[in-house]
Amino acid sequence: MNKFRTLDDVDVKAKRVLLRVDLNVPMENGHVTDATRLERVAPTITEIADKGGKVILLAHFGRPKGRDAKESLKPVAEALSGVLKRPVGFADDCIGDAAAQAVAAMKDGDILCLENTRFHKEEEKNDPAFAAELSKLGDIWVNDAFSAAHRAHASTEGLGHKLPAYAGRSMQAELEALSKALEAPTKPVIAIVGGAKVSTKIDLLENLVSKVDALVIGGGMANTFLHAQGVAIGKSLAERELAPTALRILDKAEASNCAIILPVDATVAFHFAAGSPSFAYGLDAIPPDSMILDIGPQSTARIHAAIDDAATLVWNGPLGAFEIQPFDRGTMVAAKHAAARTKATKLVSVAGGGDTVAALNQAGVGHDFTYISTAGGAFLEWMEGKPLPGVEVLKVR
Repeated sequence: MNKFRTLDDVDVKAKRVLLRVDLNVPMENGHVTDATRLERVAPTITEIADKGGKVILLAHFGRPKGRDAKESLKPVAEALSGVLKRPVGFADDCIGDAAAQAVAAMKDGDILCLENTRFHKEEEKNDPAFAAELSKLGDIWVNDAFSAAHRAHASTEGLGHKLPAYAGRSMQAELEALSKALEAPTKPVIAIVGGAKVSTKIDLLENLVSKVDALVIGGGMANTFLHAQGVAIGKSLAERELAPTALRILDKAEASNCAIILPVDATVAFHFAAGSPSFAYGLDAIPPDSMILDIGPQSTARIHAAIDDAATLVWNGPLGAFEIQPFDRGTMVAAKHAAARTKATKLVSVAGGGDTVAALNQAGVGHDFTYISTAGGAFLEWMEGKPLPGVEVLKVR
């Protein structure tokens, strides 16, 4: 793993620390409905404050087109104060007099949240002049927002060229976990990739087949692979036009000595609705007017065996239509099996992606995996093997 500068490499006492965090939390009627991301950044904020640093938070919220009161970080700062159990000040802008005066009034150990960086269009353009304005407010820059690391914005990458740059504790934990999963893993390595569409995960699949020993493909995307192999999949969701792409990925996997594990049976229904009667069929007998909505019992057993053989697991995407019972069973059972292996210290398990996190929490095992990434797009791009601008700028050259 490349060396990254972390908080262990800097004395923050009496320093103005520009801390990029992810405060893009779900809101309803002005209240935060899920504080997971606030809880993730709390240790870094607390550590810097306790060491006598002045914590100046930079973050975006939503996708505003200019200043918009509905996208203000003020209510988020108030919720963060509740999580931290200490005061969090707020400035009405992230540059200019309002920000400068609020920073100048800070004492060592204080915490201040600046207004939404995306109120300025220069943020997403990574405008050097805007990054320079932000840099006037700090002595060092700490990036603790892995979830925004795939964006080359002023506050996520540009500041790394203006100030001494360090990874926060959440960023550090994410990088260490991801390195353990794919860059320097304990072998054998298995990946589980599911979800609806192959088209959104072509780069991911092509990168993984060259890095893992076995790849489980599930969800709607598995139907595309089955169709490409000549399996009659009835009315199942599939991108039939991508059959050549699926065959190319299978050929690449074979050349890389990566075992592809596709469903060998399926749970099908004639209507996509909660509680619809469902039936297990072999792949040679899928009724033409039915839909494959989950893996079947034999496929589940094969996945369990593959997990048992692995030392490292990377998971992105559900194995079936997990939002609707009974089509959640394949995902739930596999998740519980992986969690049990992890708790028995026989497996390093790393998972990420919105649907994946939701599915693991639904199975009640979100806390039992080695590491769960809440990063979404950044996690996916990392799995695709792409460099992340907000990470590259932290590397020791």
